[in-house]
Amino acid sequence: MEKQINSETIFEGHIFTVKKDQVECDNGMLAYREMVFHHGGVGILAIEDGCILLVKQYRYTLRQDMIEIPAGKLEENEDPQLAAFREFEEETKRRAQTMNLICPIVATPGYCSEVIRLYEALDFKEVKDALESDPDENLNIIKMPLTKAYEMIFTGEITDSKTIIAIQYAYQKYCQ
Repeated sequence: MEKQINSETIFEGHIFTVKKDQVECDNGMLAYREMVFHHGGVGILAIEDGCILLVKQYRYTLRQDMIEIPAGKLEENEDPQLAAFREFEEETKRRAQTMNLICPIVATPGYCSEVIRLYEALDFKEVKDALESDPDENLNIIKMPLTKAYEMIFTGEITDSKTIIAIQYAYQKYCQ
């Protein structure tokens, strides 16, 4: 196991903190580890009438529109299940009665601590008094046949990892 020798905070922001640690490896060698510490997030799988609910939004980092499941980041110490209910309602204008945890996802453990908890929304319906989405989000809701979403993974039209996992889970559960 690597032993921390020293640690330096490079950046501390609202969403994440970046640190650079010097560590001693098992073989005695000294090395540096650059890490992003993140509060985590949630992603929500929702199947309605045989279709998956997705959102299309512009992702500035990649400079392109992405098709994803509804999702969002956790506030510090926020309960992930409560965040899933909130994000689902904000992004789809639907209110769920149940959120079942499917699995946690660690996408980039080599440098980032972010854990995304993937939930399945059940017993939901569209509501008129839904929570407002974040003012800086411009989302388009897409209701797509699950089989089409599954095919879009293999054509490269859906590339987001949490969305791919959710679609594959749903395809196995509902289409096999």
